[in-house]
Amino acid sequence: MRFELSDDQQLLRSSTRDYFQKAAPLEESRRTMEHAAQGFEPAQWRQLAEMGYAGLVAPAGAGGQGLGAVELAVVCEEAGRVCLPGPLLDTNLAAALLAQTSSDLLAPLCAGTKLVTIARADALFAGGPPEPLQTSGGRLRGTRHFVPFAAAADALCVVAPDGVWRVDGPFRTTPTPTIDPGQRFASVAFDGAATRLGDAALLERVDRLAAVGAVAMLLGLMQRALETTLQYVQTRSTFNRPIGAFQALQHRLADMLLRVESTRSAVYRAAWCVDAGDADTALACAAAKAYAGDAARLVCGEAIQMHGGIGFTWELDLHFFFKRVKTLEQFYGSTETRLEEAMVAAGL
Repeated sequence: MRFELSDDQQLLRSSTRDYFQKAAPLEESRRTMEHAAQGFEPAQWRQLAEMGYAGLVAPAGAGGQGLGAVELAVVCEEAGRVCLPGPLLDTNLAAALLAQTSSDLLAPLCAGTKLVTIARADALFAGGPPEPLQTSGGRLRGTRHFVPFAAAADALCVVAPDGVWRVDGPFRTTPTPTIDPGQRFASVAFDGAATRLGDAALLERVDRLAAVGAVAMLLGLMQRALETTLQYVQTRSTFNRPIGAFQALQHRLADMLLRVESTRSAVYRAAWCVDAGDADTALACAAAKAYAGDAARLVCGEAIQMHGGIGFTWELDLHFFFKRVKTLEQFYGSTETRLEEAMVAAGL
């Protein structure tokens, strides 16, 4: 078994890193998160779509790139490194779902002319019991909470008790503020026509890609936070010595590195399992998501602590990393949910 990226995958990594650093550097992401009403710049998103990033896992014949979970992980890791705002993962998950149907939404989604996301989160943190979704006579009624980028979406793939439904916008949305300004969520009230796309089986591959993509983003965030901290402890001095020379910080940095590399192994093991259809796919994806949430919170939290008093200031980018980590911990299968799935998959 080969445990490294192929030449093509390494080229995808280097070209994506170069592109994101030029088109979406951290300072640009900061401006977008602070001022863009939708949480992302539509013009930048269309450019990303034209570069092929909206339909990575969609078939080439439908306008996508026809790539796999490993390539999705590579791109999402680089997106994490720049804390990219916007619906990169959400649109790719919608593309993976629509690719299993004959929907006419797939091509415009891949081209960036339509924005489609999936409404599937429960109301765990919505502050009240949800109105259950009901489908009858080609109509969908009810409410979904924490729908990503719903206010900007042209259509949603709505997960209902009897399957997955397509609903076209505009939608009646209520913004749901979170601590992460680069990921916008809303509650959506449905009461209108809907088209059934299929049963819940459509979600199996999407669910696994969601875990892979989210964990890869966590990996990128952790790696960038660690690199930033390493640079800082080598330049910040006290008692005429760089603070990184003190053993107490070295032990903490070593622990951060261990978490980063362990997450990297989990990400690409899970991605490989998805592409290979391995029997351990469910366990690998669930375990990776369950592990990475805690690991990323520790690494990004330690990065803030090691920067001392400036670590939590608005001017330093580290707090954006920590906020994105907290968002990714809860979505695409929370740490608790994925841990339970991993235990079930392992037969425990």
